[in-house]
Amino acid sequence: MIRLRIKEILEEKNHTKYWLYKQMDMSYQNLSRLLNNETSSIHFENLEKLSRLLDCSISDLFEITDDPDDI
Repeated sequence: MIRLRIKEILEEKNHTKYWLYKQMDMSYQNLSRLLNNETSSIHFENLEKLSRLLDCSISDLFEITDDPDDI
């Protein structure tokens, strides 16, 4: 399975979910779904924005895991 690593990167960068919410210009509900890996799709523009805000590559945002419970 592919999972987003946004929470981990936020922690590494010493940023909060609230900070990201204010920067992303999306509903808190949608951001929460991203953070909790409860989404099945993501817009390219949101990937780009996350990458820029978190100062990481787009590939850093993802992780492949064999265990479906790891989400």
